[in-house]
Amino acid sequence: MKNDPSDALDWCYRSDFCDELIGPRGGPRVAARRVWKYLRSLDRHELVERREACEIAALVAGITFRVYHDEGSADRAMPFDLIPRIISLREWERTRAGLEQRVTALNLFIDDLYGDQKIVADGVFPADVLAGSVNFREQCRGVRPRYGVWAHICGSDLVRDADGTLYVLEDNLRVPSGVSYMLENRQVMKKVFPELFEDIDILPVDDYPARLFDTLASLSPRPADYPVVVVLTPGMFNSAYFEHAWLAQQMGVELVEGRDLIVDDHDCVFMRTIHGFEQVDVIYRRIDDAFLDPDAFREDSLLGVKGLMRAWRAGRVGLANAPGAGVADDKVVYSYVPDIIRYYLDQDPLVPNVPTWRCSIRSELDHVLANIDQLVVKPANESGGYGMLIGPHATRKERDRFKKLIKADPRNYIAQPTLAISTCPTLVGAQVAPRHVDLRPFILSGDQQYVTTGGLTRVAMRAGSLVVNSSQGGGSKDTWIVDTNGEAG
Repeated sequence: MKNDPSDALDWCYRSDFCDELIGPRGGPRVAARRVWKYLRSLDRHELVERREACEIAALVAGITFRVYHDEGSADRAMPFDLIPRIISLREWERTRAGLEQRVTALNLFIDDLYGDQKIVADGVFPADVLAGSVNFREQCRGVRPRYGVWAHICGSDLVRDADGTLYVLEDNLRVPSGVSYMLENRQVMKKVFPELFEDIDILPVDDYPARLFDTLASLSPRPADYPVVVVLTPGMFNSAYFEHAWLAQQMGVELVEGRDLIVDDHDCVFMRTIHGFEQVDVIYRRIDDAFLDPDAFREDSLLGVKGLMRAWRAGRVGLANAPGAGVADDKVVYSYVPDIIRYYLDQDPLVPNVPTWRCSIRSELDHVLANIDQLVVKPANESGGYGMLIGPHATRKERDRFKKLIKADPRNYIAQPTLAISTCPTLVGAQVAPRHVDLRPFILSGDQQYVTTGGLTRVAMRAGSLVVNSSQGGGSKDTWIVDTNGEAG
């Protein structure tokens, strides 16, 4: 029965961690008050019905991702939770400024590495760390992309610790994904909770496709009011193909595969169409560097375009993200980002890094090996939650195996403390329970910068799990930036 105390959400919810909606005294945070009051008014039956409506809306929208396993692959619906993550506008403004600062410094860093390498000569960034980078591309030396920007689309993952501090956990500068789920989550919530969007000042996210197109268009080497932009996908069997197709459709541009493009003798890129060949100005590529151009990288690649690097180096086509941007998408490089910000901008970081030990440094290696049962150990270039060790949850055998891996290749590993990552109320069955979350905002850089209003909140759907990646069973939530009119949130 509605408003039965035994059924009210605030009676059944308790988190032992810093919670995104509920404060330390058990009441909702300022930015979440009206949402929490509304959720309290729903009994479990009504809440489950709303969840089913969300699932149907997501199914109709075709929101899927591809998972690979031993038997092959399959498309799965992205698990979605209907209780939003809420952040006050006051907190978000500082976070946004910190993300802009970070990406600005990272782009200066990448540009320097493919140029004069002053940061190495000045001893701020170690030459041996650069020499050990698997994502540094010699083919990019001497190139100067427009505006000096290499990472046009960046997704930085944020986590909140027990004391409420928001940290950058990692930066994704190669081919960051997930923005389509952020946008579709908002559309689903508007359909299922239209009354909340009428009563609460929730900042919009809907302008991202237009902002993305404007960013890409600013890279065009040909002056035009409406340059020819395409999205280059590896094809329908890629795990993020839904996003590739969705973004192309939202921007009103063509979705192409490598076989649809050619580079002519004048280093211009053309797209095959039913009306003949059309010159392409900008390519938003969702293909890893190694497969981008068989003439420059892997000779056996069937996904890329022969001569594409030649066209890019000649300034005949814009590429986003630029080849070689992944040199900064390395967890060892991540540990130097505070120094990178100070070196290029002469500023302290507005959003801090998680404390990090570099296994390539002997004293830090000894600390990691002695305390591996308390630490999270990560390889430098893995993603999706793969290849890492969560020490407190690992067996002795797993920890011993990782010690051998670290000793064999210390440059490839970093370690971090096991953070008490914040939680958010999540509907699990017919109960509301705490689940750990992170946040991936997206930062666009071209002729100007733009940060999404919030981002993709990923949620670990299993109790106690800290792994939020969809490939590891994680789901997502809508993220609301709420204007509280200056009140502390």
